[in-house]
Amino acid sequence: MTYEEVIFYVVAVPTVVGAIGVVTARNVVHSALFLILSLLSVAGIFILLSAEFLAIVQVLIYGGAVTILVLFAMMLTRVRDMPAALDGPQRPFAALAAGAFMVVSIFSMVSTEWPSDTNKINVISIQQIGNDLFTTWAVPFEVASLVLMVALLGAIVLARGEEGE
Repeated sequence: MTYEEVIFYVVAVPTVVGAIGVVTARNVVHSALFLILSLLSVAGIFILLSAEFLAIVQVLIYGGAVTILVLFAMMLTRVRDMPAALDGPQRPFAALAAGAFMVVSIFSMVSTEWPSDTNKINVISIQQIGNDLFTTWAVPFEVASLVLMVALLGAIVLARGEEGE
């Protein structure tokens, strides 16, 4: 086993542990912390794949902004813990369905013939991504920024509450 494989497994274990923690934690804040752990570990995997830009985007956008947005949404709706209805009779069936999905996914990954020569992959620089983002994809970029601004304004309006409160 090479040192890259060892580093991959060291980074992959917190990813899986964090993902399991997200769906099993009953406290919303604990679930968000597990989400941050999982997303930061995915950023580590991106770094191992020499995709530094994706790692930075993963940390800034998903690890920071999306997690904070989820926390604000949960705290504004005053949800403290997950409801007890999740302990119902559907739980074994959900576990069975998730296990079956995992077996099918692992089988398809193992049976797929992956390309062995990674030197043929075109490497795109961060400068080229920036140029494309602000020239070719300028309109979708601005639309995304407007959607985020509207979401921020909506959160501010919800946080301020009604005049009578």
